Amino acid sequence: MARTLQPQELIDSAVVDPDGNKLGKVGNVYLADATHQPEWITVRTGLFGTKESFVPLSGAHTDSDGVHVQVDKDSVSDAPRIDADGHLSPEESSQLYRHYGLPVPRTSPDGRLDRGKAARDDRAMTRSEERLNVGTEQVETGHVRLRKYVVTEEQQVTVPVRHEEVRVEREPVTGGRGGQAEIGEAEQDMVLHAEKPVVRKETVPVERARLRKETVSDERTVSGKVRKEQFEVTGDDREHRRP
Repeated sequence: MARTLQPQELIDSAVVDPDGNKLGKVGNVYLADATHQPEWITVRTGLFGTKESFVPLSGAHTDSDGVHVQVDKDSVSDAPRIDADGHLSPEESSQLYRHYGLPVPRTSPDGRLDRGKAARDDRAMTRSEERLNVGTEQVETGHVRLRKYVVTEEQQVTVPVRHEEVRVEREPVTGGRGGQAEIGEAEQDMVLHAEKPVVRKETVPVERARLRKETVSDERTVSGKVRKEQFEVTGDDREHRRP
């Protein structure tokens, strides 16, 4: 690094890769056993910073944007999952060096690898708060069935019909000449016809129906109670206490 930094100056700083991608914030700083200088940092990644990944400080520098490291975002995402429990074992340290393609330090006189130790700022106090993690899940809200059934109804239809009637036509006989006419009985038959309504039924298709699902988006407001910590400064020295 360009200059030696105190570990507390790195904690909570933003971490940026060579492409300008922000990887997260510094959670802990690990010092080398041999030099006691910052060698590794853990970066809080994932949703709400729930995961910590080890990132090497070799070749890193700082500016107003944060800590600029020499490894990219994908390498940090694929880094071995190691618990940030305050000290790296020789196996964990070697595993990280190999992953990032860094040379493994030589062993110390007592046969141990020079490995990182977490630096803690005893003067710092961390404030925590709960946050709502809101998502969605699919639940069954109802069951729909489509069926058809038969009903009987009365219909009235007016149909024009025709019928035959008898009309007697009479006409006088004029210009008749003298002759003999017989008087007697006679009759004439005529068949009359009439139309009558005839009802026949037929079945014809009139409509089709089917069930189809569609997704409709709307918004729902959810609420929940969360807790958070607040800082309060108290003391007896009122002259030197800032408001």
